[in-house]
Amino acid sequence: MMKIALVNRSDSTGGAAIVTRRLMHALRAEGVDARMLVLEKLTDDPHVISIASPLADKYNFLAERWSIFLRNGFSRERLFKADIANHGRNIVRHPWIREADVVMLNWVNQGFLSLKSIGRLCETGKPVIWTMHDMWPMTGVCHHALQCDGYRHVCRGCQFLDSIKVDLSTAVQSQKNKLYTLHPGLRFVAVSNWLADCARGSRLLHGKQVEVIPNAIDVEQFKWERQHDGSLGIGEGKTVIVMGAARLDDSIKGFDLLIDTMRYLRKNYPVVAGGLHLVLFGGIRDRSLLDQLAVSYTYLGPVNGIDRLVDIYTQADVVLSTSRFETLPGTLIEGMACGCTAVSFGAGGQRDIIDHRSTGYIAAEMEPEAIAEGIAWAAMAGLDRHSLHQIVARKFAAPVVARRYIELCENLLRG
Repeated sequence: MMKIALVNRSDSTGGAAIVTRRLMHALRAEGVDARMLVLEKLTDDPHVISIASPLADKYNFLAERWSIFLRNGFSRERLFKADIANHGRNIVRHPWIREADVVMLNWVNQGFLSLKSIGRLCETGKPVIWTMHDMWPMTGVCHHALQCDGYRHVCRGCQFLDSIKVDLSTAVQSQKNKLYTLHPGLRFVAVSNWLADCARGSRLLHGKQVEVIPNAIDVEQFKWERQHDGSLGIGEGKTVIVMGAARLDDSIKGFDLLIDTMRYLRKNYPVVAGGLHLVLFGGIRDRSLLDQLAVSYTYLGPVNGIDRLVDIYTQADVVLSTSRFETLPGTLIEGMACGCTAVSFGAGGQRDIIDHRSTGYIAAEMEPEAIAEGIAWAAMAGLDRHSLHQIVARKFAAPVVARRYIELCENLLRG
């Protein structure tokens, strides 16, 4: 039986944690002895083990943050927009790593693994696969380059750092280049074609083989029939639009664009706007932003558990994302699995999910007018919910994704 150790900072905090644990269970269902190593364990999953060492982990976390804090002029504003991986744990002696045939890295930042730690894993001679959930493995220090193309050449003058004497983005990019040169067997997997294209065009991963394997979803948990149980307090006849994020007012999620879109609809298409109802879930720091929405809305706060998500999506008609960048937006996949028509911008992995004007709508420009047109189209499209569910099953079902990883692992083990 093949043994795989999946490594991620947490087992439930953040999108990478959720999809990594899903993948672990998908692999186990296919007969693989897959286990997950984390610093932060928040579930009671017996196949997840925390290797936390509170004193060491706190030191690694604070030491890395201090290096960034120092070079940001002692500002906390962008403190978690960058990671430099200068401190981290050495996990090569852990029994699960020693027993594993393959080690799969996922999101390992914020003091979990350093670049040196990753090098030590490569030195074991085991195949090491790094699944990229964002851009960090191909940039200097950032997780999302936004409009910057420095990662294609030389990272310097990073928008997330106020470098003083040493340009951390250049230095860390150089350290990653050294790591990848010393360990050419390190394999990279991108969760979307967009992310893979970014990787292939980057200075660090240019010329390296980058696989594309999407995140897995347990499709059978997502019902597709439209519900009208009234639990969200929405009147009959409304077009219900659902949008969610870990933190709705994170700048990358585009809540400002959502506000401008609803204002545009209210001003230019008041009849359409009057027939809409927004359902929002996730954290939000500035609750006053909700008052700026020009349509009726329900704010649910953070939502936990698949059953609750399904309850929300099945009472909606449209699943919306106004994110400026997304590697592979999970809410769009989940919403489509529940029969919602997806509307989004195209700056990321959305095109792996949506076939424009066939299974959803991709706004051509990152403007409120463009996303408003998409909402109007989706409200009138009348797409078959079961067909949308089946499309998600063919692309993202857990067994499909697990088998692709197993095939990659088997090829690497054969050498």
